[in-house]
Amino acid sequence: MLSLPRRGRGLFSGGPGVRRRPLADVDWLLWGIPLAMVLVAGILIASTQRQADYADWYQHWVTGAVGMGLALLLARMPLERLLPFKWVIYGALVASLVAVRIVGVSALGAQSWINIGGFYVQPSEFAKLGAILLLAQVLARHPIERPVDLVRPVSLIGLPWLLVFIQPDLGSSLVFGAVLLVTLFWAGMPGAWVVLLLSPLVSAIAAGTLPWLLIGWIPLVGWLAWSSLPWKRVVLAVSVAVQGLFAVLTPWLWEHGLRPHQRDRLTLFLDPGQDPLGGGYHLLQSTVGIGSGQLWGTGLMQGSLTKLRFIPEQHTDFIFSALGEETGFIGSVLVVVGFVLLMWRLLQIAGRARTDYESLVVVGIGAMLMFQVVVNINMTIGLGPITGIPLPFLSYGRSAMLMNFMALGLCASVARRGRSSQSRW
Repeated sequence: MLSLPRRGRGLFSGGPGVRRRPLADVDWLLWGIPLAMVLVAGILIASTQRQADYADWYQHWVTGAVGMGLALLLARMPLERLLPFKWVIYGALVASLVAVRIVGVSALGAQSWINIGGFYVQPSEFAKLGAILLLAQVLARHPIERPVDLVRPVSLIGLPWLLVFIQPDLGSSLVFGAVLLVTLFWAGMPGAWVVLLLSPLVSAIAAGTLPWLLIGWIPLVGWLAWSSLPWKRVVLAVSVAVQGLFAVLTPWLWEHGLRPHQRDRLTLFLDPGQDPLGGGYHLLQSTVGIGSGQLWGTGLMQGSLTKLRFIPEQHTDFIFSALGEETGFIGSVLVVVGFVLLMWRLLQIAGRARTDYESLVVVGIGAMLMFQVVVNINMTIGLGPITGIPLPFLSYGRSAMLMNFMALGLCASVARRGRSSQSRW
């Protein structure tokens, strides 16, 4: 491996006679976009609570400031220092998820929080980051070259996924799956294997919606397994059997594995008018609020639906509806573009990382953030089911905010030590 030149006292190092600008090396995309979103979100949260006897907007800003401080500390620490503690971190996150089942606090249909000194902490948020760190280390040491190589990473991610799923927190459990698939692909797993891993989900959805699709889908999956995996007859039989098993079990799991409010969340987005005063109420009011913003919006703190609190829990999962109403199409597009630029910057950092471990950590973090962005925005505009996934840096939530900034701090650490970097932080 070629070593980077050590920092000297030359023209670009701030030598004698050269004054460096204090902010010349700041990574404006990595830090500026999240901070701008936190600032705007505080105003939106204040707008959603104008008629309430409580206010969370200043807590959102305080949490963002604390998170930024933690991020800057992590940005100064090489990721290699975390490697000796990987199993300690993993054990702590699993223990915290088990503790949720024992002493956790229930809210909004899920037992996901622990009360620590008056502060409600959501361990599943920090479990996402802990799982990414361990998964990246495992995949860096054991790349995906054979099907058996999948056993280790799937097992490691499967335990926290299961503990989160049974809380039940369907949204966070989906994030674990997205992170696993993206990091596996980045670690060298063929694209055909990604399709095979997703195929049981497709079979389950088809069995519950359009069963006739299985006539073509199951043979296609069998052919894909035959053409991309060894032991062709075995994998063909196993893949077809798995698809059939999921297709048969889906109706039973739908009735007995999910609670009524979870089933409503997954289906009512197709026709929220079926239950306009119940499960479809959030979606109807959210789309009306976003549509009422038109091109430029009503102005910050001026949204009528937001002011009158037509949308329950708008300051958390449905904060994008307040953004759409008060900043309009232009403001909504700017936020989406901001997330795209942030993801582009993370991909740059991952591509220039010095080690596979650092690259996989950044990719895992990028997958975590962007999956939540896509699912949350689709949810609020009526193009996806309500899954309880917050919008990073915009939705109110102290645990999620701290975890997101800590994740950015790790990415900044990789950027500072990456190939062709100019000591940006």
